Amino acid sequence: MSGAALGLEIVFVFFLALFLLHRYGDFKKQHRLVIIATLLAWYLCFLIVFILPLDVSTTIYNRCKLAVNSSPAESNGSYVTVAPSTQKCFKPWSYIPNGIMPIFWRVVYWTSQFLTWILLPFMQSYARSGGFSITGKIKTALIENAIYYGTYLLIFGAFLIYVAVNPNFNLQWNQLQTIGIAAANTWGLFLLVLLLGYGLVEIPRSHWNGAKRGYLLMKTYFKAAKLMTEKADAEENLEDIMEEVRKVSESIKYNHPLRKCVDTILRKCPTEYQERMGRNMDDYEDFDERQNSYPSEKSLVKLHKQVIYSVQRHRRTQVQWQILLEQAFYLEDVAKNEASATRQFVHTFHSQEPENKIIQYFYTPTVEWYWECLLRPWFYRVLAVVLATFSVVVVWSECTFFSTKPVLSLFAVFIQLAEKTYNYIYIEMACFLTIFFLSICVYSTVFRIRVFNYYYLASHHQTDAYSLLFSGMLFCRLTPPLCLNFLGLTHMDATISHKNTQPTAYTSIMGSMRVLSFIADGFYIYYPMLVVILCIATYFSLGTRCLNLLGFQQFMGDSEMTSDLIDEGKELIRREKRKRQRQEEGENRRREWKERYGNRDDSTRNRVVHTDQKESTFSETNTNRPLTKYTRSNGRTERDRIELLQDAEPLDFNADSINDDPLESDSGR
Repeated sequence: MSGAALGLEIVFVFFLALFLLHRYGDFKKQHRLVIIATLLAWYLCFLIVFILPLDVSTTIYNRCKLAVNSSPAESNGSYVTVAPSTQKCFKPWSYIPNGIMPIFWRVVYWTSQFLTWILLPFMQSYARSGGFSITGKIKTALIENAIYYGTYLLIFGAFLIYVAVNPNFNLQWNQLQTIGIAAANTWGLFLLVLLLGYGLVEIPRSHWNGAKRGYLLMKTYFKAAKLMTEKADAEENLEDIMEEVRKVSESIKYNHPLRKCVDTILRKCPTEYQERMGRNMDDYEDFDERQNSYPSEKSLVKLHKQVIYSVQRHRRTQVQWQILLEQAFYLEDVAKNEASATRQFVHTFHSQEPENKIIQYFYTPTVEWYWECLLRPWFYRVLAVVLATFSVVVVWSECTFFSTKPVLSLFAVFIQLAEKTYNYIYIEMACFLTIFFLSICVYSTVFRIRVFNYYYLASHHQTDAYSLLFSGMLFCRLTPPLCLNFLGLTHMDATISHKNTQPTAYTSIMGSMRVLSFIADGFYIYYPMLVVILCIATYFSLGTRCLNLLGFQQFMGDSEMTSDLIDEGKELIRREKRKRQRQEEGENRRREWKERYGNRDDSTRNRVVHTDQKESTFSETNTNRPLTKYTRSNGRTERDRIELLQDAEPLDFNADSINDDPLESDSGR
């Protein structure tokens, strides 16, 4: 089993990152380099989280083996004795041989740092560029990142000059490397505490509120009102951009040098606008530079960028609106079925997507009713209590992990108790649950936050390239300080435990933080205590209230604006529901008509075709007869038809009396 656990987790994490990226990104429409770079960033960050518990168990085994093999004098001098010399160390099932983990962590860490500080910022500017060629996009990306890269180079250069001039500093390359790592981790820890303080409170509270009857439905109404406003704004913005594109397309003709740029812009437009502009074009007119003023290439680049943004936003709001409608209809069905006596879940509308037969076989209407109306609220309450307990333990440990005598961090207590009995499975499970919960609190906040329309992770393949790359940057900057914080909570970091023990392979590549004592003994220890203040602020929704005062409508139960938006959203959902019902009724009537009269129409159609064939055969037969007979018989038939038409008279329905037999009305004639 040596190294097998490492290989299995590497494969599992890859497919996990691929699944999440497929949910948020669009493999068909987005550039392959964007997909590969984002997948690599997500994969490396998730890999660190999943592999770190194996590093902890391997380190504990190495400490035990070193303590057993060393003499008492050496164990009291070089290393702290972890186990008595008479006790045998048991190798964990997931043991990783020496020399593999340091190389693995070094490759993973420096690759993620290269992505977050150099490659991904450049690709962000490249993806948002409106250039028409690769060279133009690269030039735009370099110009936009010149200030970004120049600032870091200036700070690093000033630091190197200061170290070279000052004789008191004799820094080597390893120490410079440690300073760079410490600077990156300090920036990440600053953002980590902000996101962690929000997630520790919001995740348990969201599950608790999800168990309340009607809460999710009211919040869905609120989202519907806000999304309709955004949807209307996106449609209006798209119309304005398409009008500019139409004017540019009409002014620049087929033989203009910039016509290729216009064609590139037109290909990015929706299909209906392309057809409309294609009908209004007249490509047979030559352009005249003296009579008309044509847009420059710079203005076309700007227009191209606006088209990409407006089309992406319009498509995203349309998809989100349909998803929100389905969610609102389902929540209304849940509210209706709660009082059902039959205890079978009845849907107002049938699912538009084909359901899996296996799921449909087990997830029957009765099972669905018991889950949605009875079990799910209690399950959410229990889950919220468990998550709240984890949050309390994390907050307590963040405030007390610097205390080594006595050990107050609960995570450190759990790991040390398991270390005495060498229960490696318990150690790995405890480490995995701890770091997994911390990662969920941090990463879920990254997926939830929205910076206007510049950064927004939208599910169902609606996230743009800029947001995907930005999320990869955040993950790569947050994961290393998150892992260091976890090692500090469990006292596996020698900087926190103040023990001269063998460090983990992960902390060994970080170097000794004693080079910067004010960061190792000050910022890393006392700054995480701010998570208490952030948790209190999140619990009382101070950030939500501030955004609401600034004009950004947020869901608040005691706000009049929230009540108005809920009523507006309820009316919008009701209107869409009536529209959907009329559509389904029309489809049902057409289906019933086709089922009832479809065979009859087919038989009638066949009879008509058969009659036409007989008439055509009869006419062909008559053509071989003498013309006089055909003319005489045809003339007699026409005379009889003319006499009948002359004798017929219209009925007078306004008369005082109407005879039963219309022929008797003209009996006098």
